[in-house]
Amino acid sequence: MEAQWRQGGRGRGRGRPGEELTARSGAAGRPPAARGRGGARAAAAGTIGEGASGECRVLPSTRAAGPRAGEPAVARSPCRWRELSSLKKFDEIKKANQAAAKKLIEDQLSSSSEDDDEDAEAKQGKILDKTFTIYTSQTDGDASELERTRQYMNEAFQSGAMTCLICIASVKRNQAVWSCSGCFCIFHLVCIQKWAKDSLFLVSSPLTDDDFGKKDYPWPCPKCRFEYKRSETPSRYYCYCGKVENPTVDPWLVPHSCGQICEREFKPSCGHKCLLLCHPGPCPPCPKMVTTTCHCKKAKPVPRRCSAKEWSCRLPCGRTLLCGQHACEKPCHAGDCQPCPRVSKQRCVCGRQTAERLCASPQWQCDQVCGKCLPCGNHTCEQVCHAGPCGDCPRSGKRSCPCGKTKFTLPCTEDVPTCGDSCDKVLECGIHRCSQRCHRGPCEICRQEVEKQCRCGKHTKRMPCHKPYLCETKCTKIRDCQKHQCRRKCCSGNCPPCDQVCGRTLGCRNHKCPSGCHRGSCNPCPETVDVKCNCGKTVIKVPCGRERTIKPPKCKQLCSRPPTCHHSTQEKHYCHFGRCPPCRQPCQKTLTCGHLCPASCHDEALVKQTGLHQSAGPWEQPSEPAFIQTALPCPPCEVPIPVECLGQHEVSPLPCHSANPYSCKRFCGRLLDCQNHTCMKECHHVTKLNGSADGKKAGPECSQCEEECTKPRPAGCPHRCVLPCHPGDCPSCLQMLKIKCHCKLSVLYIECLKLTCADLKEKELLISCRNQCPKELPCGHRCKEICHSGSCPLNCSQKVKLRCLCKRLKKEVPCSKIQEGQVSLECDALCKEMKRKAYEIKEAEAKAALEEEKRRQQAELEAFENRLKGRRKNKRRKDEVEVEQSSWQKYKNLIMLPVFGVAVVMV
Repeated sequence: MEAQWRQGGRGRGRGRPGEELTARSGAAGRPPAARGRGGARAAAAGTIGEGASGECRVLPSTRAAGPRAGEPAVARSPCRWRELSSLKKFDEIKKANQAAAKKLIEDQLSSSSEDDDEDAEAKQGKILDKTFTIYTSQTDGDASELERTRQYMNEAFQSGAMTCLICIASVKRNQAVWSCSGCFCIFHLVCIQKWAKDSLFLVSSPLTDDDFGKKDYPWPCPKCRFEYKRSETPSRYYCYCGKVENPTVDPWLVPHSCGQICEREFKPSCGHKCLLLCHPGPCPPCPKMVTTTCHCKKAKPVPRRCSAKEWSCRLPCGRTLLCGQHACEKPCHAGDCQPCPRVSKQRCVCGRQTAERLCASPQWQCDQVCGKCLPCGNHTCEQVCHAGPCGDCPRSGKRSCPCGKTKFTLPCTEDVPTCGDSCDKVLECGIHRCSQRCHRGPCEICRQEVEKQCRCGKHTKRMPCHKPYLCETKCTKIRDCQKHQCRRKCCSGNCPPCDQVCGRTLGCRNHKCPSGCHRGSCNPCPETVDVKCNCGKTVIKVPCGRERTIKPPKCKQLCSRPPTCHHSTQEKHYCHFGRCPPCRQPCQKTLTCGHLCPASCHDEALVKQTGLHQSAGPWEQPSEPAFIQTALPCPPCEVPIPVECLGQHEVSPLPCHSANPYSCKRFCGRLLDCQNHTCMKECHHVTKLNGSADGKKAGPECSQCEEECTKPRPAGCPHRCVLPCHPGDCPSCLQMLKIKCHCKLSVLYIECLKLTCADLKEKELLISCRNQCPKELPCGHRCKEICHSGSCPLNCSQKVKLRCLCKRLKKEVPCSKIQEGQVSLECDALCKEMKRKAYEIKEAEAKAALEEEKRRQQAELEAFENRLKGRRKNKRRKDEVEVEQSSWQKYKNLIMLPVFGVAVVMV
């Protein structure tokens, strides 16, 4: 929608009355603030209204004060023109950017060449299967008749295969196209429309035809020259089957296809329709099954494909040939029988000669003239061998004189005389007549002088009528090519076509137009170019000019180039351009160790070169790394070789390049000379001494044993071996043992050897001090035995005194009997009486102690009460309370001494 600002008013600096400034909707649709200062002034000066035509117009508003009340404010801004021009440029740039973005998106979706090869092939296979599904279901999966259609569809998918022969450009998915119904070649719709228009104009040009506008001239296909009527000039874009106009671009359909069933009638027409989905190229043969008989109608009808319904039973045909004598001996065939191949003797038409000829051509003429006498009797028939009567004599009947004015009836033997009148035949000039008398033969040329006008009509001259008059004036009209002048002398105005060669470079950029000079576009280059693979065995024909942009065909032949590495043959791969891929075969070179190199071939490895170019500064962009092709040395041999460690502890497989003796990091473990310990060094090399067959014996590199002898000593020997760690048995211990006797009272010094070698009895005697055992028996008496080991005997023979319970009575008996409880001593009456008295004394003491405790507590209580009564003056004085002693405290010593004395005496 466009908005218009009208400017009115008069005066200097204002617009003319009725002048309109048009701005695009991009500026009109923005708010005044977004359009800059000019937009704000326009919004302040007037209100935007909508006219009858739907256009937005700025309506002028009147001011309250000013020179003129109705003057629009827009005309008062001198910068308004520049602002509107800026808005217009902005909108144009905006539209250009949007169009470029749209075109970029369309180009990305337009060509199938932008897909990856693997994805494109898989996708193409799915689309072809989908297109052929209905057809193959009718043929039980047989797709042998679809090869031609498959070729057209593959070209539709292949990048650059579909080429418009008019503009020599690729036909993309989203471009409108037109397909020829004769050769099925595809052209851009715009290109074929221009081609048809130019062809019709050239053919119907008034310079080449006088019937301009009276005939419906056809136009040809640029490739096959199949002619179309003027009414058949394409004006709309349809799919291949012609059902859908402007089919949508669907990546899962054949380009320019609607995806519906084709339903075009088969050619030749059989009454059925194509079952494929909408497709380019010709429809395949009809797959329907029909019941039909053979050509000769002798065999029974059988079901066959409609496209191959005509078949031969291979039996002899048997139909009568045209000769009427023989029958056709060929197998059952289509169409008419061939002429009879047999030879027979046949007479010519006149019957004079007989010759052997094919039975199929019985009519023939010989070379002899008939020669029969005609009915006149004077002349003979001059016709060559003929049938039937010869006819009348050609000189009989009425005959005319040479000028044709007089007729005579004469015998056939006489010639017709001249009539003597003037000839009056029209001469070659077409104007004058012959003035001679009637004569035989042709008339003479016209010799009358006439005023002749030249052919171009510019000059006149008196000259013989039979001579043409051509002036020397050259025609300056432009010929039908619209490039060159006629330059023909005395041209009549109907200039002949240009006789020069066009010579313009064709769209292929390889050839020049060989046609005569013409108007309009040149015909497409008729040449085709073979685009070959590298080996030349796979060839595709493309229109001339497309060989520079189309991809070479994919060749299924193996590459035949000689290998560039040391191998005799290279890996199998398909034919290609450029360098062969790197060889991936095993190198198999013999290494210094004798093994073969298992790595991939490295004769032509790409190595990155660094440091060749130093940048001039941080502003310089880093260049891409350069790679050079060079032969790399073989990698170290990795064949596993069993290698024993230095100390012969293990055998491990090591790579051949590092297969040297190694340390397994274990302890050496070889038996040292002491025969007791092993070498504790890390696994190391050991030199075998001469004569040492034991592989586990320590060598000079092993460590020396510096430990003490740790062999077990004899039982009872507490000393260490005086020798360092040594082989064999330790020497006898000669040290003196300081040991206590059995009773632990005496210290004895005994040789260690005697003690460890003695048996139990001898050890018992050696350790005994020969004194009485000082140990006490359980009864408390000393053991009577000599110093001995173990526990003392329990039968004590010591005499002891046995007393009664009160210790007054006593008796001597053996200690062992007392321990066994066999002897006891009971108290008598006196003992009991003393016991009673002692009990009474004990009770009296207890009572006295209790009374004493009570008095003491009473005295303490009284002293405490006195301190609380306020005797403060004498508070520093200590209260002294005299406690009167009881009778027991006074006389206890006198009573207890005699009692204890009596008790002691009794004990």
